[in-house]
Amino acid sequence: MKITVIGSHLCPDTLAALNKLSAVGADIDFKDILSCHADLKEYLKLRDTNALYEEIKGTESLGIPCFVLENNELTMDIKKVMED
Repeated sequence: MKITVIGSHLCPDTLAALNKLSAVGADIDFKDILSCHADLKEYLKLRDTNALYEEIKGTESLGIPCFVLENNELTMDIKKVMED
């Protein structure tokens, strides 16, 4: 499985997800929004325009980790990712 993980190396949830995905041999493309300006800009555009983030707008949640599946579907649910 190929998966893009958008998150931060400082986020415990992101690190846990990366470990789970690594354990099953996933092909991971990690976009670290706190260490790469381009990844942060891409994430902010996604967060500002995608319906997935409607529920967290105006809250203190960052909405990471976010997963982009092979079919370009977005989810913040690691359980869904592990099912695919």
